[in-house]
Amino acid sequence: MTPTEALVEAQRLLDEDRPFHAHEVLEAAWKDAPETERELWRGLAQVAVGITHVRRGNARGAQALLERAADRIAAHSADAPYGIDADGIVTEARRIAAHAEDGPNLAISLRLTRTGRSPR
Repeated sequence: MTPTEALVEAQRLLDEDRPFHAHEVLEAAWKDAPETERELWRGLAQVAVGITHVRRGNARGAQALLERAADRIAAHSADAPYGIDADGIVTEARRIAAHAEDGPNLAISLRLTRTGRSPR
């Protein structure tokens, strides 16, 4: 799967509220990514698994993962490839972390790319 295909698939899964499955897609992209992109993809995978923790009621675990992910992604805000909306993801990850105790009821609207649509 190309990075663009991974983003499209992960976004589809996030939109369907299937963050663990999105994590699997993003983790595969992380492991295949060139060295210069690895931490970005790792952060994206961590956001998805952080949302999984929120959905499962593990607020503390979610907060830790989401904050760590936000820090990783923020380091790429100036040079994020494939249309990845690093700033938007960081903002939403920190918001989710701050409200993780809302668990399954928390409204989450995460867009992986700047357009919110398929990064073509």
